[in-house]
Amino acid sequence: MTAAETLTAPTTSLELLDLEPAVEQMARDVVEALSRSPQKELPTQYLYDERDSALFDKICELPEYYPTRTELAIMEQHAAAMATAAGPGALVIEYGSGSSVKTRRLLEQLEQPAGCVLVDISREHLLRSADELAARFPEVEVLPVCADFTTPFEIPTPAATVQSRVVYFPGSTIGNFLPSNATRLLQQMAEQVGPGGGLLIGTDLRKDPAMLEAAYNDAQGVTAAFNLNLLRRINRELSANFDLDGFRHEAIYDEELGRIEMLLLSRHAQEVTVAGQSFWLSAGETIRTEFSHKYAVEGFHRLAAKAGFAPQQVWTDPNSLFAVHLLRQA
Repeated sequence: MTAAETLTAPTTSLELLDLEPAVEQMARDVVEALSRSPQKELPTQYLYDERDSALFDKICELPEYYPTRTELAIMEQHAAAMATAAGPGALVIEYGSGSSVKTRRLLEQLEQPAGCVLVDISREHLLRSADELAARFPEVEVLPVCADFTTPFEIPTPAATVQSRVVYFPGSTIGNFLPSNATRLLQQMAEQVGPGGGLLIGTDLRKDPAMLEAAYNDAQGVTAAFNLNLLRRINRELSANFDLDGFRHEAIYDEELGRIEMLLLSRHAQEVTVAGQSFWLSAGETIRTEFSHKYAVEGFHRLAAKAGFAPQQVWTDPNSLFAVHLLRQA
């Protein structure tokens, strides 16, 4: 489904390309994921409704959650070098734009960017961020796209001449995908930027498991609220009957696979109904909602090479907690 919607802001009028998945698609995805055996799952992309997007913004400010402030520090120190490497007249395509805080650091340094395409699945959050970005950079054409970026989507054409395309994928979101799915997503990005196009992407690096588990099990319970909100959204949009009090948030680190797993643990035996289909959960059974893979720099470069990307530059923090990579479509 494609539709155009106009958002009138104090300084600009933005046209939204609306490719948000239909409720019917969401129902199919959720039922299929809950039917998996032996591990029930829920699709990660549906975590981000307006409420969860706001909760994630709060997570990024938590003392335990180091990735956001670490990546921001890298951007503040090296954004000029990143912009120089991207070159003039670049069309920036940001996947999972969220609040676009890091995007501002990049746009401040880019030479005459052709435009900025913001892609996010949460329409309200996307429009708010796009409006704020357009007001902050009136000389840059901001093009919001409401879409599930895990599947191919249309890239709007800006009015300015595009010298190159650069996908910007901050926040280590690539870690939310199994390596095979991450490769497919990177291949999609390679097709979108074309030969010589760029990819500026953040990855969380491997580190002390205690630090990782603390980051996803914060003392204030914001991550727990974020995880449980997925059940609330499914109840609201798919006429499900999840009892939120019947589940507990857990996040564990699998050192062998190098990833955090976010889970919802059933506190007791229960039956839930989603989109007219019933599912039985035993006491202690878990539903997996998200992965977060942690990479070594060389390991990520090997993964990206499978999608046709060659590494150009890497920027890290002094403690080697996080990395921002610039890669080129070979």
